Amino acid sequence: MPEQIVVVGLGADGAALAARPAAALARADLVVGGRRHLALAPAGARTVVVGADVGAALDAIAAEPGLACVLASGDPGFFGILRPLAARFGPEQLEVHPAPSSVAVAFARIGIPWDDAVVISAHGRPLASAASLAARSAKAAVLTSPHNPPEAVGKAVLAAGGDHRRVAVCSHLGTRDESVVETDLAGLAAGTFDPRSVVVLVAGEPVAAAPSLAWGRPDAAFEHRDAMITKAEVRAVVLGKLALPTLGVLWDVGAGSASVAIESAALAPGLAVYAIERSPEDAARARRNVAAHKVAVHVLTGEAPAALVGLPDPDRAFVGGGGLAVLDAVLERTGRGGRVVATYTAMERAAAAASRLGNLVQVALARGERLADGGLRLVAHNPVFVVWGPEA
Repeated sequence: MPEQIVVVGLGADGAALAARPAAALARADLVVGGRRHLALAPAGARTVVVGADVGAALDAIAAEPGLACVLASGDPGFFGILRPLAARFGPEQLEVHPAPSSVAVAFARIGIPWDDAVVISAHGRPLASAASLAARSAKAAVLTSPHNPPEAVGKAVLAAGGDHRRVAVCSHLGTRDESVVETDLAGLAAGTFDPRSVVVLVAGEPVAAAPSLAWGRPDAAFEHRDAMITKAEVRAVVLGKLALPTLGVLWDVGAGSASVAIESAALAPGLAVYAIERSPEDAARARRNVAAHKVAVHVLTGEAPAALVGLPDPDRAFVGGGGLAVLDAVLERTGRGGRVVATYTAMERAAAAASRLGNLVQVALARGERLADGGLRLVAHNPVFVVWGPEA
């Protein structure tokens, strides 16, 4: 076993190593890395090339009694060699000095923060699963490979229902051959790019607002038709039952004013939110509400369930209209671990929905209204049944 293993991430821009990793490299007995990395090995040190057989490189490190230095590109803990090293030798045996990852540099080049991005590797996994995750993500970075180059990723994300408006293909970052090409999904799918790239996909606002800690906004905050809106207090219960994830896809079916979609997008800016409304007039109203609240919501005009075809499968869904046929169509598309919430005013429909989803509560609401003399009276609203499932 080696006395110590020092793992050094190298920046592609050729910046000099900091003093501590440079000193470790200078006295290394064994240097392990890619062929281009090994040019940095000190005279007299043994070298081992890391190729497709990572296990062979790990065996060479295990046989070294002195100091082993492992060189890697960028951050070795980011889809890199640190994972197999830690699994084989234990974290306590490693001293790690990372450089910026290719994803961090890619987002830096286009001036967009990435703390809310999903990072997906297309190395050694089915492209369809990587593309499905990318299509469901409002902001994503995909690490491509010779088997899954950027254009193949573009075709697969389009096929999975992605509608990202901004795409950047970042190649050879930090080198003289650096290339950052901005396009859209169609341009990505139709182009030809370096297979070893980072593809950045952005839907909606590139700089997501901070999550809101307020929900159940007043009805007056939304333009709506003839009081046809999920009341603020009911909406608060619905949002609680949705148990919104940080990332994923949410459908608001029968959206009306899109109040549930808008509040969901404000609470979880990383969600890809779709509001589906059959009335063109109401859909236009929903778009005005979305613009007024400055959130990322895709408003679609169409009648469910036909309007759901082509959308990415939801992780969460709210059904505010359309009856049981729409609920059944939504349930068929909701992924494993997902949740559906629906509201009804008719008891028989609510009971039928509860037989599918498992949980039901009645929300009875009476709001205080001022009398002419300044006193208060309670004005009852029609009770609403909230149905949801499955339980977490």
